[in-house]
Formats: sequence, structure tokens, C-alpha cells
Amino acid sequence: MRIDHSIVRRTLFRSPVEELRIELTRKSLHVLILLCIPLLDIAPALPVVSLVVGMVIYSVSEMLRHRGIMVPLIAPITERAARRRDGNRFVLGPVTLALGALFSLLIFDPLQAKVAILALGIGDSFSSLIGKSFGRISMPFSGGKSVEGTIFCFASVLLTVFLLTGKFVPACLVALTTALVEFWPTKDWDNVIIPLAAGVAASLVL
Repeated sequence: MRIDHSIVRRTLFRSPVEELRIELTRKSLHVLILLCIPLLDIAPALPVVSLVVGMVIYSVSEMLRHRGIMVPLIAPITERAARRRDGNRFVLGPVTLALGALFSLLIFDPLQAKVAILALGIGDSFSSLIGKSFGRISMPFSGGKSVEGTIFCFASVLLTVFLLTGKFVPACLVALTTALVEFWPTKDWDNVIIPLAAGVAASLVL
């Protein structure tokens, strides 16, 4: 694998403002996973096929990028959204994001899958943005996550799940589950763990 040292330097030496811009880029892409919900209403297979095709295209683009071949649109966005921990490695986030939604669609019934995808697209995305923008109180054992981000994760999932289901107490339990799972520093694998946990909670209470 050819290493682009200029990319490594740009990734390692970033200002807090630059880090926030990167997070905004990442989470703007992250919320696109919510498109699975209307696609699911059109045809159950449609979001599944879309996710598989998207994963294949992205993975090919990443492999080509590491060989010095830039796929238009995909590769530049990947570099723009790469976090410091990604360095010059395969950026795994989009793959785990698609896997989290894909597993939810395959394992749970449509309502539970929608809840799981909401937890992934809304709770995880906005908790990170709020935490990086306004977080002041760090939580121990969380890998630097903030109380403010976790509270916003809970509140945003509670609101969106309640609007979807009309059931307040089940929405609270799903939101609490999401916030507790999001707390742990699981890196990109939270994209898989969060929707599965939210889906299991939804299957128990809805």
C-alpha cells in the first residue's frame, strides 16, 4: 500500500476548528442513512440492495485511493472526512455505518428497523456534534465523550422515536439504551452496535 505522507501530516496536525469541520462533514454524510426509512416504505428490498451496492462501490474506491487512484467525488469526500485516528488507513466508518443499517433491516421487523436506523442516524450523529461543539463535562471511561453529547443523544432519540411510534415510555427506553451504548468508546463499530442495541430494545418494548 502506498502511503501519502501529505495526507498523514494533514490528518495529524489539525486545529480544533478543522476537527469540528471534519465532524460536520462526517455527520452530514452519516444522516443520509435515514434515507433507508422511506426506501423501506417503498419496498423492503430497496434499502438492502442500496446499502450493499453502496458498500461495494465505497470499498472499491478506498482500495483504489490507497493505490493512488482517486475515484471522483467519493475519494475526495473520504479524505475530507477522515479523522486523525484514520491516518492513511482504510476509512472504515462508511462500511460499519452501512452494516449497522443492513443488519437492522435483516434482523428486525420494519418498525423496529426504523427505530434502530433513527438511533444510528440521529442519536449517534448529533451527540457527536453537540459534544464537540458544546461539551464541557467529560465522562470517565468514555474515551473523551461529554455529558452534553450523551444528554442530547438521549433527547434526540426520544423525540424521533416518539414521533415515529407515538409511545412515550418505549421511546424513553430505546433512547436510554442508545445513550448508554453510545457512551462507550467503540470507535467506528458504534455504527453497528448502536442500531442493534436500539433494535433489540425496540423489539422488547414496541
